[in-house]
Amino acid sequence: MEQLIERQFEKMGARAKVAIATRHVEIRTWNGRGVSGQEAQPVRVNILRDGKGEYFEINHRREVGLAVLEVRRSDRHLLLMAKGADDKKSKFLCGHDERAWFVAAIPESATVRNVQDAKDALKPAAVWESIQSHGLPARQRDRRWNKAFVRQGEWFFVQREEVNFDGKPVLRNEPIRRGAGKPHLCQFMCRFGGEQVYVNNRYPNGLTLTQFHQLSQTERDRERWRTMARNARVFVKGAIRHSDHQTIWLSGWHEVVMNTETQSRAMRHVAFLD
Repeated sequence: MEQLIERQFEKMGARAKVAIATRHVEIRTWNGRGVSGQEAQPVRVNILRDGKGEYFEINHRREVGLAVLEVRRSDRHLLLMAKGADDKKSKFLCGHDERAWFVAAIPESATVRNVQDAKDALKPAAVWESIQSHGLPARQRDRRWNKAFVRQGEWFFVQREEVNFDGKPVLRNEPIRRGAGKPHLCQFMCRFGGEQVYVNNRYPNGLTLTQFHQLSQTERDRERWRTMARNARVFVKGAIRHSDHQTIWLSGWHEVVMNTETQSRAMRHVAFLD
């Protein structure tokens, strides 16, 4: 099975390494703490790099079956499914976006049979509302820049001409990121609400003030911390930069909306931080 899956990835121009993960090997890490194979997700899909460049690393438990439901050579995407002994299924959209390969977990609540279904399932409600209000034709819905939204990686930016900040401070060169991912840097930002958290490399999803004070004084002093807001309502404009993507320019205020990947089991521990 492993070689068959690897050949399917080759069809879209990617390398993949598929391996069985033992039940007690740490195959996933959340907030810097290892999770044993017994407790971890039955499959992990990651993007790694070696001397030949990027490749997909796929680790799965022995009882988990893998299948590629569709390969689209033209835009270098495929849909991968993992099925456990309990018949629970996880699906992952794997592909190439601008400058790099990516993997996105699909919410289990969505009915997804092919690559297009997966792309549609990753669009959040605010994006679909904008698509409908602009009457955007189906052939334009996967473009990174259209009348309804602008997309950079996992982030959608929906124009909000009616927003009123009422004297709220406008921040400059602020990052937004999902969990431990590389941040997207926003030239101008204004945010509402959210929960203040303390973030560093060990706790990429952040700790609340209570959790922060539960740490030992030594750990609090030893680590470098950044104060951020979790799950705030965020508006940005100007240049949005990221090393894996072309810089985009938003001439007016746009609301930041994350794709639906965090609604899946595989991503349930990942937060939106800014």
